[in-house]
Amino acid sequence: MWRLIKALVLLAILAGIALVAYAYVGPLFFPGDFAAPTQEVSNPVTLDTN
Repeated sequence: MWRLIKALVLLAILAGIALVAYAYVGPLFFPGDFAAPTQEVSNPVTLDTN
């Protein structure tokens, strides 16, 4: 049972490291996935006055 718990903890740590590595290295290899939308959005706003 102890081996199973150690294996799960190790997998969780490796998954965390992989997530951090993807966040730092991902934009270099997959720039489209991390790019912000470049489309301008404009909506008219009506303000009520008293």
